[in-house]
Amino acid sequence: MATVSQNSRLSNVLWPVAAWVIALIFFFPIFWLVFTSFKTDADAVKPEFLFFFTPTLENYTNMTENYDYWRFAINSVITSTFATLFALTVGVPAAYAMAFNPSRHTKDILMWMLSTKMLPAAAVLYPMTFLTKNFLGIYDTHFLVILVLCLINLPIVIWMLFTYFKEIPKEIIEAGKMDGVSTWGEIKDILIPLAWGGIASTALLTFIFCWNEAYWTVRLTTIDAATLSTLIEGNRAPEGLFFGRLSAVSTAAIAPIVILGWFCQKQLVAGLTFGAVK
Repeated sequence: MATVSQNSRLSNVLWPVAAWVIALIFFFPIFWLVFTSFKTDADAVKPEFLFFFTPTLENYTNMTENYDYWRFAINSVITSTFATLFALTVGVPAAYAMAFNPSRHTKDILMWMLSTKMLPAAAVLYPMTFLTKNFLGIYDTHFLVILVLCLINLPIVIWMLFTYFKEIPKEIIEAGKMDGVSTWGEIKDILIPLAWGGIASTALLTFIFCWNEAYWTVRLTTIDAATLSTLIEGNRAPEGLFFGRLSAVSTAAIAPIVILGWFCQKQLVAGLTFGAVK
């Protein structure tokens, strides 16, 4: 009994310590990013660690006055929000049909949609750029960025919603049909309220994916529809990276997502655990 008690006390100490160590390891890059943003570009490349420099807000001032941060931020908000809404507009009915009216090809379709995420983006970069510039005339527009972000995240949206909808008893949907509820009524009045946690978490994750997308937003925009990813990319020059300014811009880019995640953590946790407890 004494040995079991000692092992229990040891576990109660070791597990929290291990959790804190792992958390600090994951948090350190963010800490270092924010910390470097208060250094000049010259101080950022010096080997000194903590307090051997004079903190400055020069990078943030330069970002808002000379780099027009707010224009890039507004573009990110517009493209991420509308891409998320369009993905949900398509994803909810698609997942509903696959979850409650499956066919023998449903699993094949789901696997095919997921396989599109394995396509190397570089393989379609040239035809995408050529078509949007020379034929469609939508290069560097909000419409193009929204369309691309919606399409690349749609497979994940449908997969997540399909998983959540499968946890809802079919008898509830069948009861609605017996009462004469239309298909749209089933989705609007029955399905969405029951799966609201899953839909909210899917929307939040999709918004984060759209906000963080860098490959396509950098290569399909120049000025008009450029997002924060383009602004971050702009802090690179032939002579190297401007680490101080780069850290300030990156901090300002991730701050809205961190704040959004903090306020929506209840919905996110509820959605990710949807259906886990019967």
